[in-house]
Amino acid sequence: MAKEDLLFYRNGDIYNVLQNQKAKLKEEISSLGRDYILKVSEEDLCKNLLDKYTIEIPILRDESLHALEPEDTQIDIRGRHDYAVFDNDEPHYVKGTSLTIAIPFEGEEQLFHFMSSTYTSYFPRGIIVDNEIHLTYEDVNMKPENVKSTYENDVKIIKQHLRTISSNVEQYNKSLELQIRDLISQRKKKILEEQNMVASLGIPIKRRNDAPSTYTIPTVRRKPKIELPKVQSGSFKPEPVLEMAEYDYILKVIHDMALVMERSPSAFINMQEEDLRTHFLVPLNGQYEGQAMGETFNFEGKTDILIRHEGRNVFIAECKFWKGEKQLTDTVDQLFKYTSWRDTKTAIILFNRNKEFTSVLSKISEIMKAHPCFKKDLGKQSETSFRYLFRQPSDTNREVILTIMAFDVPK
Repeated sequence: MAKEDLLFYRNGDIYNVLQNQKAKLKEEISSLGRDYILKVSEEDLCKNLLDKYTIEIPILRDESLHALEPEDTQIDIRGRHDYAVFDNDEPHYVKGTSLTIAIPFEGEEQLFHFMSSTYTSYFPRGIIVDNEIHLTYEDVNMKPENVKSTYENDVKIIKQHLRTISSNVEQYNKSLELQIRDLISQRKKKILEEQNMVASLGIPIKRRNDAPSTYTIPTVRRKPKIELPKVQSGSFKPEPVLEMAEYDYILKVIHDMALVMERSPSAFINMQEEDLRTHFLVPLNGQYEGQAMGETFNFEGKTDILIRHEGRNVFIAECKFWKGEKQLTDTVDQLFKYTSWRDTKTAIILFNRNKEFTSVLSKISEIMKAHPCFKKDLGKQSETSFRYLFRQPSDTNREVILTIMAFDVPK
């Protein structure tokens, strides 16, 4: 008996399919150009490969199950007890009826051709046609009750096979993103080692030895570094990066000062955005000392708080009062005008006065995700602090991390 129309059987074990997918993924990342993989946005590359190699588990839409028009066919009656056939070596045909039941589905067609890690001994017969499973039944004297019983049993068995295959595929899909990121990281590391790049070229921002302890300083003092990322020499120029740990520490200093304002709103009632900015500069410059001259944290325009290196900004913060959705979007656009390095870290310190604070918080993510440069929600840092990944408007591979810290300071 032919096996070409056996579902969940023809092409072997699903385990081998998944292993082959992993091998293809590794091969594709290994084949990417050296300069390309160092320049490309890792987030974008990861998303692209995740979309490509994620396997969509089939879902039967049996609520849309339907029958095709019955057709005449010739049926071989050898071996049937209800017919007297004396020569079983040669086919003996009689006229019968062929009826096809079509079951629509969504997902990967190929998964209907592989066995799961555990399976039954019965494999339904069917073929895949335009995102439908076609189950065909033939008989000389076809009875509706027999067809109904048979196809209902076949659908039940198909669902059992899909459940076990789904378990295998879900495990693969869940581990895929981590595997992609690891492979990209390993590929970058290998290129950089071969190029003998220095692991870190930092520009230290030394903490003051006499830094005051007014604004919740950690017990262990750290020396922040703006590190040059590990990139290929030649056509791709290394650029400074503010370490994530130092970025988080800067935000903590800002947060602690904002809490003072939040708890004592009357002391700041008449202050404008630029006045509030000055109050943040005091604790920040109390924690850090300049690289060569001037203060590490400077301000530009009316409300900017900046860390600069070689004339370009690696950290930018804006102080703003909540004035609605458009103002917040405009503030993001304003931040982007100041970003020029490949990896810039930014913040918006958002003060709410006499507005429904819960309503303001609920709108932030919606506004950010609607921005044309939005790439990814990096999650809540607290109930009133949100972090996002954006691309720079002029270059999709240059990314900006933005943290929005909201505080309620009623008049």
